[in-house]
Amino acid sequence: MNRRQAIGLLLGTASAAGFGHVSGAVAAEDPSKYPTQPVRVIVPFAPGGASDFAMRLLQAPMSQALGQQVIIENRTGAAGNVGMDVAGRGAPDGYTVFFGNVGTVSINPTLYPDMSVKPDKAFIPVSNASETPSALICSMKFPPNNVKELIEYVKARPGKVNFASPGSGSVDRLEMELFRKATGLDMNHVPYKGGAGPAVADILGGHVELMFVTLAAAMPHVKANRIKILALSSKERSPILPDVPSVAELGYPELVATSWQGFLVPTGTPRPIVDKLFQAIVKAASDPTVKQRLIDGGSTASASESPEAYKAFIEKETARWTVVVKESGAVPD
Repeated sequence: MNRRQAIGLLLGTASAAGFGHVSGAVAAEDPSKYPTQPVRVIVPFAPGGASDFAMRLLQAPMSQALGQQVIIENRTGAAGNVGMDVAGRGAPDGYTVFFGNVGTVSINPTLYPDMSVKPDKAFIPVSNASETPSALICSMKFPPNNVKELIEYVKARPGKVNFASPGSGSVDRLEMELFRKATGLDMNHVPYKGGAGPAVADILGGHVELMFVTLAAAMPHVKANRIKILALSSKERSPILPDVPSVAELGYPELVATSWQGFLVPTGTPRPIVDKLFQAIVKAASDPTVKQRLIDGGSTASASESPEAYKAFIEKETARWTVVVKESGAVPD
């Protein structure tokens, strides 16, 4: 059996009921000596985005903790599916790591039912790393200045207000569907392509009224006073925006949601390697400089308590977003 066949066997025999389990298979080298060479982390999005931003902050402290260089490889395309496919087909030896997020791991499996790599079968969750709440933003020309006024304004004009999103199946769009369901609002969806940039640009120009977008993407415009921010999709207020209420304190705890990013490895990766990676991630995420820079960028460090805890977290998130995708009728752009 050659190496490719062996990897295929490992992927093919992973549990169909949930995320893959750590295999007893022996890697090409003694797992106790891992790592003896650079570790490749595949980021499935372009440089400059929320995932890339977080990974580049974690890169140096992870390299130090592992004693080997961590190399970032951006493999973009198909809403993150291209990078996930590359990572999922990697050897289960700890040298190919996937930096997944809520979209690739918990939303795409329902949005793209024919995707070649199924994250719950192809990967072992290692640990979450960071979380970014979304901001409910609106044009400076839009009259409402808080969520209460927004609800009253839209209800008085059913079907007249437009909301933007970076795509039909994006977490930003799905968060708005949760908001609409919770508040009973009738609004029109205007999907954009090419990330949040084009959608936010039309918010700035007043061509569409409002949207959910990651706080990291909104911050430059908030600081420049070019948009209004009405709420955050978080349990608590952000330390960098103490005057902006959270959806939880506004009475909508069911709307709490974040764009999270975390590490996964191909199914079959030996447990000692998973544990070493987990320890390096926790150490990197607890680095004071990393934590502060994430906060300044609109995110927070958020390492998991254990690989098992991260697995349970992902399964809960996947179940939640599967329902929202189906109820909203979201389709791939």
